[in-house]
Amino acid sequence: MIDHILSLLIAFPLLGAVAVAVWPSQRPENFRLIALSALILEFLTAISLYFIFDKQNGGYQLGEVSDWITLPIGSLGIISIDYALAVDGISLPLVLLAVVVLFVGVISSWNMGQKTRAYFSLYLLLTGSVIGCFLAQDLFLFYLFFEFMLLPMYFLIGLWGGPRREYAALKFFIYTFLGSLLILIVMIGLYLSVIDPLETAKVVGILGSEDMIHPDLIPQIQQWLIDGKIAPEQLVHTFRFAYLADLGNYIPGSLLSASAGYFIADIPIRLLAFWFLFIGFAVKLPVFPVHTWLPDAHVEAPTPISVVLAGILLKIGGYGFIRIVDGFFPAEALYSTIPLAILGMISIVYGGFNALGQHDLKKMIAYSSVSHMGFVLLGIAAFTAEGINGAIYQMVSHGVLSAMLFLLAGVIYDRTHDRRIEHYRGLIQVMPQYTIITGIAFFASLGLPGFSGFVGELFTLMGAFQSNLLPVWIPAFSTIGIILAAAYFLWTYQRMFFGSFWYKNGPTHILTDLTVREKGMLFPLVLLTILLGILPGLLFDISGPTVQAWVDGLK
Repeated sequence: MIDHILSLLIAFPLLGAVAVAVWPSQRPENFRLIALSALILEFLTAISLYFIFDKQNGGYQLGEVSDWITLPIGSLGIISIDYALAVDGISLPLVLLAVVVLFVGVISSWNMGQKTRAYFSLYLLLTGSVIGCFLAQDLFLFYLFFEFMLLPMYFLIGLWGGPRREYAALKFFIYTFLGSLLILIVMIGLYLSVIDPLETAKVVGILGSEDMIHPDLIPQIQQWLIDGKIAPEQLVHTFRFAYLADLGNYIPGSLLSASAGYFIADIPIRLLAFWFLFIGFAVKLPVFPVHTWLPDAHVEAPTPISVVLAGILLKIGGYGFIRIVDGFFPAEALYSTIPLAILGMISIVYGGFNALGQHDLKKMIAYSSVSHMGFVLLGIAAFTAEGINGAIYQMVSHGVLSAMLFLLAGVIYDRTHDRRIEHYRGLIQVMPQYTIITGIAFFASLGLPGFSGFVGELFTLMGAFQSNLLPVWIPAFSTIGIILAAAYFLWTYQRMFFGSFWYKNGPTHILTDLTVREKGMLFPLVLLTILLGILPGLLFDISGPTVQAWVDGLK
C-alpha cells in the first residue's frame, strides 16, 4: 500500500465520483455518505503520508513511475508520456492543506438539496484533480489534472451559485482557460526541445532494461546530444519535470534551448516562454491585473465552493510558480525578479484598498485573498530560502484562514440571505460563539502574532528584505498591506458585532448561534491556525530541506 499511497490519494475521490454517478437514486442521502467516506479515506491516507515522509530528505519521495504513452513518430523522435507521481517538501504541505479543506468542504455541502448526485460527483472529481496537480511529476499529467479542474468548478458555480452564477462561471472559465492555453503553448515547446536521457540511452543501445544506471550515463547521453551523435528518430522526448529542469537535456538548436538564441520581436524566446507560464499561473493565484474573475466567482459560488476555491485552487497558482515557472526557467526568473516583486506589491496594496471599500462580506474576503496571495508572489520573487519557505507557509495559512472566513460568511448568509456588512449590528449579543470565532479568523488574517498568518507574512517579508535581488522599497511598501488588513478586518468586526443589536432586513430571531455541524467545521480550523502560529516548525521542518536544495540549485 505504501508503494502506491500517492495513487490512492488520487483514486479515492475519483472512485467516489464514479460511485455517486452510478448509485441508485432512491436515497439521495447516500450521495453525501459516499462523498464523506471518500474524503475520510483521503484524510487518513494523507495523515499516513505525513508520518511516512522523511523530513530530512530534501528530494522527491514515494515516487511512482509507469510508462503511459510511447509512440514513435518518425524523424520527430519518440513521444514518451509517463504516469509519474512524487512528493517533496514543497508539495506535501499543500497536499495536506488540500485534504483538510476539501474534507471541510464536503461537510459544508451536507445541506445541499438540489441535484445532489451531480453536485457530489463534480465535487469528488474536483478533489481528485486538485490532489493530482500537487503530485504529478510529468507536465502532461499535471496539465491534464489542471484542465480537469475547470469543468467541475464551472458547473459547481454555474448550477449552484447565486443570481449571477452564469456570468461568474463563464468569466472564471474564460480567464482560466486562456491562461491554460499559454501554458499549453510553452508545454509543447518544452516537449519538442527536451529529451529523456535514460529512455534515449535504451533506444541507442547503451542501456539495457535490466542494466544498473551508473552516474556517468546521463552526462554521456547529454554530451552525445551536444555532439550530434544521436539520430533525431532515436530521441525520446519527455514531459518529466526532472528532465525539463535540466538544461543538459535540451536539444542543441531547439526552440527553447538556452544556446539557440531565438528571438521574437527582440525578446528572447525563453523569456517569452517564462512570461507565458507566469501569466497562466498568475490568473490562478490571482495576481493584479488578471484577478478580476475572483470577486465575481466568490460572490456567486455556494459557500463550500468558495471555501475550496480560496483555500485550494488559488494555491495551485503559487505551486506552479515555484515548481514549473521558476523550476524550468530559473535564469529568466532571476532576470525578472523586480517586475515579479512589483506585481506582488501591487496585488498586496491594491487588494487591501479594494477590500477596505467593500460592502459585501464575501467580496471583502475575496479582495483580501488577492492581497494575501500577493505576499506569496513577493516571497517567491525574493529567491531566498526565507522567502520561499514564507510563501509556502503563507499559502497553507491562507488556505486555512480563507476557508474559515468563507464558512463564517456562509453561516450568516444561510440564516438571512444577506451579506451586506452595514445591515448588521451587535451580533455579539445573539451569536457569541460566532463572534469569538470570527474574531479569531479576522485577527489571524490581519497577521496577529500567535496565529499562522503572522508567520507567513513575516517570513515572506524577511526573505524580500534579505534578498540581494530586490530594492528595499518593494517589501517596505508592501507592509502597507498589513495596515490595510488591520483596517478592513477591524472595521468590519466593529460594524457587525459591536453596539446595540440590530438587523436591517427581516426578523431577528433567525440570527441564532452556531449549530453543531458549523462548530465541527470551524473548531478544527481555529485549532489549526493557532497550532501553526505557535509551532511553525510543523511546516518548516517539511519544506525547509527541499526549499534550501531548490534555492541552491538556482545559483
